[in-house]
Amino acid sequence: MIGRLFDWLRNRREPSPVPDALWQAVVSALPFLAALTGEEQVRLRRLAEDFLAEKEFAAAAWLELSDEICLSIAAQGCLPILNLGLDYYRGWVGVIVYADEFIIPRSVEDEFGVVHEYRELASGEAWDGGPLLISWRDAQMAGAGYNVVIHEFAHKLDMLNGDANGIPPLHAGISHTDWQQVLLASYDHFCTLVGQAEDGGEETAFDPYAAENPGEFFAVMSEAFFETPDILQAEYPALYGNLAGFYQQDPASRLLPSGVQR
Repeated sequence: MIGRLFDWLRNRREPSPVPDALWQAVVSALPFLAALTGEEQVRLRRLAEDFLAEKEFAAAAWLELSDEICLSIAAQGCLPILNLGLDYYRGWVGVIVYADEFIIPRSVEDEFGVVHEYRELASGEAWDGGPLLISWRDAQMAGAGYNVVIHEFAHKLDMLNGDANGIPPLHAGISHTDWQQVLLASYDHFCTLVGQAEDGGEETAFDPYAAENPGEFFAVMSEAFFETPDILQAEYPALYGNLAGFYQQDPASRLLPSGVQR
């Protein structure tokens, strides 16, 4: 089902201002956005307006799109590019929002050349050159270290220079060798912790899904970078430093609203 376009988004030639009350409602519901400085919130708001004017939202699985849903996804998705710019989301236009988790058909070829087809339940999906799929139910869980929106938008950044392998296009001055070494060392260490947890050990500080492959590790750690930066900085300081260099942000230095804890 194609979602309706809202009155303040109908003129797609120029970005339309987001109503103040709507913006405040979205930001106040997401502590990691409320922690931004006033100047950062102004820039994020403009980015979200530009994103909404440029991208096309559609709803699936009986979900009715609302202003709040679209703005919440746009604001969270634009946080990683706050200091990078909307051009980092070039090459695709679609955001499809599901009410809940959805089924994706998969196929994999084994070592004998036999193709196996199966169906996988997903909360988000980023297609190279194609749309970005989000479960709104999962998106509403944002704020406690799990953020499907940031996760999928991180994949989009990762895909800018090819496969989602955990190495996005790095800025001048960021060593590709250092990035890869830190990424893989952190990933290997995390995989060890996941294995220990599966054998009855202590639960990991981050979603075990990060152990799937380096691309998923980058996406999950990007969630942690913006939502629980103190924990990421304590657990993997070198990785946090590299992410800070790529995203050109330092979320651990931001002060959360009074009464809110990471």
